[in-house]
Amino acid sequence: MSYTIQQERLTPEAYIGFLRRTDLGSQYPKERFHERIATLVEKASISLTARDDAGDLIGVGFGITDFAYWLFITDLGVAREWTGKGVGKALVREMHRIAGESLDGGGEKNIIMYTCANENATGFYEKLGMVKPDDIYMYNKVEWTDFTVE
Repeated sequence: MSYTIQQERLTPEAYIGFLRRTDLGSQYPKERFHERIATLVEKASISLTARDDAGDLIGVGFGITDFAYWLFITDLGVAREWTGKGVGKALVREMHRIAGESLDGGGEKNIIMYTCANENATGFYEKLGMVKPDDIYMYNKVEWTDFTVE
């Protein structure tokens, strides 16, 4: 089973359909969900997809970056039947590369990656060599009703 990763903008409908096939769909608040997803897919600095040989969407990676110092992985999802096959890791590596490609040495030498990991995904990020920092602050006044995209 092989796949390709490419820079691609998804429609909100395509991304919502993908969320139904992943465990990523529980990370969003219910409030203004469709409006927020439309903004996300339109404006993310980095928008990657992974597709299998048949062209089916099997992975998505979104990140925001300044292309000089920082990359924040906002969304990383893999279709349930593709988890454990390296798709997520490949998406992270490609986001990191793209974020730093305009600088000598590429992403790893120039770009610091951050993410807010779901408790079920912490092991994945630790395997990538990411560590939990103690210098992050958050300001959150967002109304947030938990729900799962179905």
